[in-house]
Amino acid sequence: MKPDTIILHHSLTKDSATASWGAIRHFHVDVNHWDDIGYHFGIENMRGQTEILAGRFPDKQGAHCRGHNSNSIGICFVGNFDVDSVPAKAWTAGIELCRFLVKQYGIAKIIGHGELNPHKSCPGKNFDVDRFRTEVLR
Repeated sequence: MKPDTIILHHSLTKDSATASWGAIRHFHVDVNHWDDIGYHFGIENMRGQTEILAGRFPDKQGAHCRGHNSNSIGICFVGNFDVDSVPAKAWTAGIELCRFLVKQYGIAKIIGHGELNPHKSCPGKNFDVDRFRTEVLR
């Protein structure tokens, strides 16, 4: 797989204290019976600490956005950003991760899942995708 797009998601879960990256992986693998978690990376803010977590390898097709999995890297911010604000440390980690991926793969397009599927709010109503794109690509 040669990714040309980054697709941003949120987990729509209350917070990382109640639904971790491991819980999302468990749901995708054990409940949905997928090979692995659907995303390539996760960004989790737990007890003030932010981590970038590995999902599928970037050269493997994801399972995060129907019709766009074969050419995109999926990044999931753990939390519900329809209700909450994105923690500053998670925002910064996302910017740094995306800058690396843009440079590594020559990616020119960063979009929210909701821009491709109007039934999804990803990465959340309180996540300013335009500002995020601008910060990554400057």
